[in-house]
Amino acid sequence: QVQLVESGGGLVQAGGSLSLSCAASGNIFSVKPMGWYRQAPGKQRELVASISSGYTTRYADSVKGRFTISRDTAKNTVYLQMNSLKPDDTAIYYCNIVLRNGRDYWGQGTQVTVSS
Repeated sequence: QVQLVESGGGLVQAGGSLSLSCAASGNIFSVKPMGWYRQAPGKQRELVASISSGYTTRYADSVKGRFTISRDTAKNTVYLQMNSLKPDDTAIYYCNIVLRNGRDYWGQGTQVTVSS
């Protein structure tokens, strides 16, 4: 069994910063990609950023230059530093990991609200 525990998030004014973290535990042998997704009310879940086991990163165009994803492979933890936040960044943020066996797991979600 694999558990993902997210922390961070909250309420911030536009232009502010927040940091998210997601720690995976349980029956984990090898974590491949780790990523952050978000879902705003009435919208589909979308990829925000991902980082491979080789530390290659990908970002949604809307967050490039503002968000930074990183990982601590030894701790099975992925981070998302969010700067210059905008009201459009308001969403529930979910972390996701993919294991070597191809199975993926999701965190419980954490609310990020950016006020204008």
